[in-house]
Amino acid sequence: MIKSNGDIVKVKEKVKEHYGKTVRVMVNLGRNKFKSFEGMVTGIYPALFTISPTDGFKGKTTYSYSEMLCGNVIFKE
Repeated sequence: MIKSNGDIVKVKEKVKEHYGKTVRVMVNLGRNKFKSFEGMVTGIYPALFTISPTDGFKGKTTYSYSEMLCGNVIFKE
């Protein structure tokens, strides 16, 4: 079961703190699979945020704040 350790307002504030900065992102893909990459938070919207990877991949990835709240997406500077 996925645990919630906070509220959505704190998660949004944490994402806003990292806006425009390069962060290390770990994503839980399920079934014990994890993806880790470096990227920059480039967009903040009411329901989601976007990250542009800086390590060669051309494109953007989009995550919702609830994914971060549940622990499926983790930021590290």
